[in-house]
Amino acid sequence: MKETSDLSSVRASYDAVAVDYARLLDTELAGKPLDRAMLAAFAECVRADGGGAARAVADLGCGPGRVTAHLDGLGVRTFGIDLSPAMVAVARRSYPGLRFEVGSMAALDIADGVLGGVLAWYSTVHTPPGELPALFAEFARVLAPGGHLLTAFKAGDEKLRLEHAYGHPVGLDVYRTPPDVVAGLLAGAGLEEVARLLRQPVDQEKSPQGFLLARKRG
Repeated sequence: MKETSDLSSVRASYDAVAVDYARLLDTELAGKPLDRAMLAAFAECVRADGGGAARAVADLGCGPGRVTAHLDGLGVRTFGIDLSPAMVAVARRSYPGLRFEVGSMAALDIADGVLGGVLAWYSTVHTPPGELPALFAEFARVLAPGGHLLTAFKAGDEKLRLEHAYGHPVGLDVYRTPPDVVAGLLAGAGLEEVARLLRQPVDQEKSPQGFLLARKRG
């Protein structure tokens, strides 16, 4: 698959910020009880469908691995995949007991129907809306029937451009997406909505944050 300039820019940007990103966000979940509640609900749904021991969960766009480790601590066997080699290197150093791989979530090196769960924790925010259907179809492909997906995203309806982040120059487009649009696109990929949460921004956030839990039909 030929890589787009957008993907190259995302990789280069996250390679540049990896160490500082990991340092600045290391304890972020501690102050976000609603986010932790959605992760806990996701883990319980995965375990209830046999994903705790029988099937793994993939954290797609895992970054430095902090959410991967949190989810693994909730009793689901979790591994991470990220486009940025620098992010994966940080994750491997920080959590040597977990598995992290470099790869594109748009073209996963994972067989059909083998995962108990897919986590996309803000990892779709740099994906243009027109490319989300194909991305969600890829997520659905690797999920076992009855498997669950949890996605976190920035709610809204606009595109922003980031030229500086985490103390470094970057080149990132950030898309805010309405929750109803996300739910509709997931449904089109065969992922039926189970629950959603929309919370107001906290700390440095500048928009409401959306969380959507879905289940693969069958």
